[in-house]
Amino acid sequence: MNDRNEDPAIREPAHDKVRGRNTRTGIYAITGGLLLFLFAIMVRDEFAFRGRENSPPAANVPLSFTPPPMSKIPDGPEGASIRHGMAIFENTGTEAKPFVGNQLACRSCHLDAGRKADSAPMWAAWVSYPQYRAKNKKMNTMEDRLNGCFSYSMNAQGSPSGGPPPKGDPIYADLEAYFHWLASNAPTGTKLKGAGFLKLKLPQAGYDRDRGRAVYAQHCASCHGDDGQGRTDINGRQVFPPLWGPRSYNWGAGMAQLNNAAGFIKANMPLGAGNTLTDQQAWDAAAWIDSQERPKDPRQKGTVAENVVAFHSGEKTFYGKTVDGHLLGSGTEAPVQASRR
Repeated sequence: MNDRNEDPAIREPAHDKVRGRNTRTGIYAITGGLLLFLFAIMVRDEFAFRGRENSPPAANVPLSFTPPPMSKIPDGPEGASIRHGMAIFENTGTEAKPFVGNQLACRSCHLDAGRKADSAPMWAAWVSYPQYRAKNKKMNTMEDRLNGCFSYSMNAQGSPSGGPPPKGDPIYADLEAYFHWLASNAPTGTKLKGAGFLKLKLPQAGYDRDRGRAVYAQHCASCHGDDGQGRTDINGRQVFPPLWGPRSYNWGAGMAQLNNAAGFIKANMPLGAGNTLTDQQAWDAAAWIDSQERPKDPRQKGTVAENVVAFHSGEKTFYGKTVDGHLLGSGTEAPVQASRR
């Protein structure tokens, strides 16, 4: 008699009970293992994330950037300032005549209205300021930097005013408005591809002005003249800039340093055919151009030798060297104020 009133027909067999327990145990084991696996992945990812947070950043790969087309310059007062800044940049000797003492313009070194990569484009310069400059040993604003451009590249000491635009002059504001617009949406805090001049390694053979004379005659003289004084059109307007002499940049300009000149030449010259010269040709051409006399460094107070120690120590330059019996840095006879048309 069944005291539990249980139907023997539906009683679970003993072996089925064992199999059920084994199945449940297996499920629990698999589930537990899966949970441990997932937990391990979570821990690994958390430590990996923390590692990325605390580890040094990856190599700072330069980012590409394209400035906006001129058609995107806005209307209104802002657009007017941008357009005037571009006009100053393109025709510095007419738009900023009181402060220019040679026949150069901003566009002479910063090609395509300051847009071209590897010719110190202004969209890249804008996002890198303020910055410390060893040249004047202080933090520089963009206005400070422009003041230096007028002082050295524009040879403002030979200008009608005898110096660069004074602090706060509207010329600076309009140039900065133009640069700010060129850099619209440019990333900050990182390197931009094409910023500054091309960094060109010095060849094993170094540089040689006599080799450079031949390179200049073959690749440069047709535009800049055998005498380095550039070319003018039939109206007397400067078409190709002078590279040395009283109407060119002075000894304080960045282009008077061979590494800057060589990088610029390699990437941009002959005009429209950049990167066709070899590195050796670029360095040699720079040596020929920058071993010619030009206006004095406006920072010079004493002798050339004293100025070398004060401002040119460690530079790749012919400043202070004697070439063909002449001490370079003595300056041209008189900076001339060429007429502008």
